Amino acid sequence: MIRNLLNRTRYFVLIAVAGSMLASLAVIVYGGIEAVVLIIDTVRAANVSAKGAKTLTLTFIEIVDLFLLGTVFLIIGLGLYELFIGDDLDLPGWLVIRTLDDLKHKLIGVIIVVLAVLFLGQVVAWDGERDILGYGVAVAVVIAALTWFLAGAVKKPSGTTGVVEASKD
Repeated sequence: MIRNLLNRTRYFVLIAVAGSMLASLAVIVYGGIEAVVLIIDTVRAANVSAKGAKTLTLTFIEIVDLFLLGTVFLIIGLGLYELFIGDDLDLPGWLVIRTLDDLKHKLIGVIIVVLAVLFLGQVVAWDGERDILGYGVAVAVVIAALTWFLAGAVKKPSGTTGVVEASKD
């Protein structure tokens, strides 16, 4: 009886799955609406200049950042579902998640891209007066640490496999 009850507690994760999927949908739709509005406003303004091109580029980079964040939420939702509920989803091979480490690695990969996009946005918006070196170094250190983690430089304690297995009945 208690074992059956404990086995069913994994369905609590459905709350996180639903929340992640809703967050993904909201952020991606918002980014899509922003892109359409930006295009319409740009065509209406009919202002072609180097400064306008820089502003347009920066805004589109920020919109791409929204899409990437929406993708992070999607990966989290799908990954949690696969880990705790069932692995019966029809997903491309690169998105199949079998362990918690798989989910962490996929998320870290997307986080690295998001950080790179954020830094690129700072570079494009740079006015030559602010010092962005510190910001760039901080982003580089975080990316280097995450890459080190992905490469397996962080050793697991002896006796652990890092594999999370759950009964899916």
